Amino acid sequence: MGTFLLILGANMASTAVSLSLAAILGFRYLAGLVDRLVHMSIGLLLATGLTHLLPEAMGRGIPPARLGWTLLLGILALFVLEKSTLIHHTHHHEGDAHHHEHGHDAKEAGRGAYPVLVGDAFHNFGDGVVIAAAFLVDVHAGLLTAMAVMAHEIPHEIGDFMILLNAGFSRRRAFGFMLLSGSAAVLGGAIGFFVLDRLQALMPYALVLAAASFVYIALSDLLPELMRRSSLRRTLPDVGLVLLGVVIAVAAASLDTN
Repeated sequence: MGTFLLILGANMASTAVSLSLAAILGFRYLAGLVDRLVHMSIGLLLATGLTHLLPEAMGRGIPPARLGWTLLLGILALFVLEKSTLIHHTHHHEGDAHHHEHGHDAKEAGRGAYPVLVGDAFHNFGDGVVIAAAFLVDVHAGLLTAMAVMAHEIPHEIGDFMILLNAGFSRRRAFGFMLLSGSAAVLGGAIGFFVLDRLQALMPYALVLAAASFVYIALSDLLPELMRRSSLRRTLPDVGLVLLGVVIAVAAASLDTN
């Protein structure tokens, strides 16, 4: 029961922090901070997925080739889901540093605010399951995974919030709908706990799929933003933030052995 409460608490904290920052803070003044969070989350996601979740799965006696296929299918499934708009990852907002034309997010919102919310619900549900799987490994893995998810979700929720505002939602209405969508993470955490706790044979595959999610998000959505930097002088600080994310993940994971 203690692990179950930790899972629920971690998911609620991740949702509450990311939504509160998205709704309360002024985005025009947050552009630099959002960029920093995005870059740092690249390191957090990659390090957590590749040096913690994936090795943990491989240490559970499953043939490596089978886990490799699971990783590949997970990445391909995420690609198909994102292309079909069932999930999406948005970190752009008006006034950010990404040099889109004015009204970029209004165009994004024109695609439909409600599909964005539905996609977010799927995404948040998956995050909840990922956090549950990590906590069932150990508390340190759970906290590290929750931290990686939160670092990614803060700029993600800011982008989504701006899309809803550009679609005509009031701040209160946008926050309410995003809170409803975010609650899917708690549901995912609860279901993930009860399913994975009883079916331990599924745990290695859940960990690999979690790693696939982290790698896919980092490489397909976050890293391309860093690659668009026009000069080495602008790129180096961003690379430093990516490495800082890796250092934070490694430091947090090292607590397991202390």
